[in-house]
Amino acid sequence: MKKYSNLFHRFVKPYPGRLIAVFLFNVLSVAVSIFIFMMIEPFTRLLFYGNLDQLSPISSFVVGQLSRFGILQTTFVSVLALILFVLVLYFLKSLFYYASQWVMAHVRSRVIADLRMEMYSKILTLSLANLSQQRRGDLVSRAVSDTQEVEFTILHAIRQFLTEPITIVLYLLILFYISVPLTLLSLVLLPLSFLLIGWATAPLRKNARTSKQRLGSLLSHVEQSVSGLRIIKSLHAFQTAHDKFDELNDEFTKTQKRIYRQSDLASPLSEFLSVVAVMIVLVVGGTMALNAHSTLTPSLFITYIALVSMLITPVKNLSTAMTHYKRGLSALDRIDEILSMKETVSELPDALPISTFQHQIILHDVSFRYDEGDVLSHVDMKISKGQFVALVGESGSGKTTLTDLVMRFYDPTAGKIMMDGHDIDHLSLAAYRSLFALVSQDVILFNDTLFNNLTMGRSDVSEERVWEALRVANIEEYVQSLPGGLQYALTDRGLNLSGGQRQRISIARAVLRGAPILILDEATSAMDTQSEQAFIEALSNLRKEHTLLVIAHRLSTIRHADCIYVLENGRVVQSGDHETLKDQPGKYQMLLNINQL
Repeated sequence: MKKYSNLFHRFVKPYPGRLIAVFLFNVLSVAVSIFIFMMIEPFTRLLFYGNLDQLSPISSFVVGQLSRFGILQTTFVSVLALILFVLVLYFLKSLFYYASQWVMAHVRSRVIADLRMEMYSKILTLSLANLSQQRRGDLVSRAVSDTQEVEFTILHAIRQFLTEPITIVLYLLILFYISVPLTLLSLVLLPLSFLLIGWATAPLRKNARTSKQRLGSLLSHVEQSVSGLRIIKSLHAFQTAHDKFDELNDEFTKTQKRIYRQSDLASPLSEFLSVVAVMIVLVVGGTMALNAHSTLTPSLFITYIALVSMLITPVKNLSTAMTHYKRGLSALDRIDEILSMKETVSELPDALPISTFQHQIILHDVSFRYDEGDVLSHVDMKISKGQFVALVGESGSGKTTLTDLVMRFYDPTAGKIMMDGHDIDHLSLAAYRSLFALVSQDVILFNDTLFNNLTMGRSDVSEERVWEALRVANIEEYVQSLPGGLQYALTDRGLNLSGGQRQRISIARAVLRGAPILILDEATSAMDTQSEQAFIEALSNLRKEHTLLVIAHRLSTIRHADCIYVLENGRVVQSGDHETLKDQPGKYQMLLNINQL
């Protein structure tokens, strides 16, 4: 029941006026259609009997109104008048139908636009812990493919639910008016058709959900292949990648084949069952029309059969809508899984705003674990304002996780992190994170101009400040040499730049952010010796305005740090400056010897 309530609030409640208009236009369209078919009776009377006697009350009413204008005179003129009247009715029917479609188009487009926006906003606000549980390709599939599937299925079904039941009810009313026994017979036959169609398409929702999951796996593999194309080429692993794609593609194709067969069965099955129903009605009704004592005249029976046959289309459309609805629910389920995700990192209702970093960040007995085990254990650390603090250690020692905790991408499983005497759990997330600028080892640049990549998230940055930041990152001269300079267009992930160039662009972007705390996670990993030396010199300038937290494997970049924390297996095993640690037996000395080698 909750599922249908959610559907109502998302797709119906925001647009009551427009949906009422769709309903009314459809009522008018169907009403005009009924008048069109009621013209069959006077038309056949004129053709076969040459008069308009013994008409049903509805037909008599219409003929009476036309007679008031004096256009029903001779048989020939009357036939022409009825034909022209039917043409006018068809025009009105088409006009009302288009009006309903025109109004519904706005609802369909806005619902999907809002759903995409809601999905995208949710993805942006999810914590790293939430995102780490999802495959990127599958997220893309949910945000793009599944939302499109909702438009093609559920919204299409809603439109049919607003139109076809009206058509069926109004047609049944006029059919009851013409003949109660025949219509009761029709009402027995039509539900049987629905039951058979529902039984035939029952597995559709389950198969549609499986299809979406397999499409997500397929897109995820494509995304990984494009990102890791250099590795695939270097390892000559074309066949492995190809075989994996072929396996995933084959699984997806088999599921789609089942869906197509089940979905395609609904339309011909409903049409066949509807025709069977019409044939039964034809036999029973024909017998009644041939009875001289029956009120059902042959001309009225022809009208009745025409109206019953017109029920086939709305019944067929309604069964197709039910099929689409079942398929769409599987896509909506996958979207709701993301939209209903609870944040692992959340903000308290009374979170404190913070705009400056005044004193220090203190980590007290901080521990953290993923599902597989502890990553950090009982870490104590202090970062004072204006300090240059470095984290060193072997890969997997917990350095990056520690900076993620400091920026509150994750919350510690034990212990506390304090900033200027406040537990960071009690601070506004947006305000707190605005105090940090991050340069990651895995640099992300977007398919946009260099200027827009550098000023991302800022609208008040002048070109002069941009060039200053590029100078600090030691990439000013290279950018000046590019075609268009700051307007140079980057490809996806900035792959038309080298690794070192991307990292220096990322450093310049962080400097432009103007945050008081700068976190550099292996920022020099892709730099050559000359660029690294220039960056080391730049660090001394950055220290004048920033508190620095630097993760480094190259110990040459952190020799002048105020404090170096050495991590091993998630624990701080040593701390002090370079001069103190280099002469102490321990992990730092071992790392230093390896670096010198």
